[in-house]
Amino acid sequence: MSFIELGHGSGGRPTRDLIEGLFMRYLDSVELRELEDSAYITLGPHSAITTDSYVIQPLFFPGGDIGKLSICGTINDLSVRGAIARYISIGFILEEGLPLVDLEEILRSIRKIADDTGVRIVTGDTKVVERGRCDGVYINTTGIGEVVRPLSVGDVVDGDVIIVSGTMGDHGTAIALIRNEFDIETSIQSDCAPLNGLLAPLYDIDGLKWMRDPTRGGLATVLCELSEATGLGIMVSEGDVPVREDVRFISDMLGYDPLYLANEGKAVIVVSEEDAGGVLERLRRDGLGRHASIIGRVTGDFRGVRLKTRIGGERVLEPLDHEMLPRIC
Repeated sequence: MSFIELGHGSGGRPTRDLIEGLFMRYLDSVELRELEDSAYITLGPHSAITTDSYVIQPLFFPGGDIGKLSICGTINDLSVRGAIARYISIGFILEEGLPLVDLEEILRSIRKIADDTGVRIVTGDTKVVERGRCDGVYINTTGIGEVVRPLSVGDVVDGDVIIVSGTMGDHGTAIALIRNEFDIETSIQSDCAPLNGLLAPLYDIDGLKWMRDPTRGGLATVLCELSEATGLGIMVSEGDVPVREDVRFISDMLGYDPLYLANEGKAVIVVSEEDAGGVLERLRRDGLGRHASIIGRVTGDFRGVRLKTRIGGERVLEPLDHEMLPRIC
């Protein structure tokens, strides 16, 4: 049997065979091994929880796949809140006809990220829908983490510095290229990566205020949400925002703005002016943060987000009000 069949979702022997013969080969843990309806876990006094669903198309893309994306995204949502991911629950909706070799590759990616980061996959679920009702695989995750450094947007004040941990728009550009099948030779890959190792060393810096991963809506939308939440303005220098030259070229060709394209392995960080240099130094020690840059400041002089352009002008950045590139994560 080389494909997912409706019987795999019956709850009977085919389901058990799929779980024990394939899922457990990659997702095995002490908690999951009992195959009960829930798992017992140990939580510290301060915990964080996040949930997300992943419907990206295509399932496999340069730099990753839906499996890698789902685990990295869950870890990152906890990491930017000052929490270390400990446990993940994962649910799969599988389409009839999905090649088992594809499912196995997705599970292999999940296992690798879990092993690399020390997160435990402790419970899960699998459902199968008829052919044509799902684009191969949908994944839902819930992550639970131990809070090391609580962060609040309410701590952001006039004069704070804004840092991005790396180049913007890589994920969105990689997906756009593979979807449109342009005959363009490029090394652009998704930046999909777990951020726990990059961000955890920042948790003991006194001036660390707030973080967010700029996924859907990209950097510009995150900054607009920050301005709205604080009632403060944000001034950003376009020349200081790191963007790969090939990403910039492709964006110009396709009519996209890299500031609004999704990222899956980057963080936007707000820190006090006094500690900005220390944050930048720690980020750049890690390969994922080698292009980290100070891009702007928080100000009480106005509200909203303003961008100083490369040619010396100024424009207002608005939140994304449409789906620039659907099914991006």
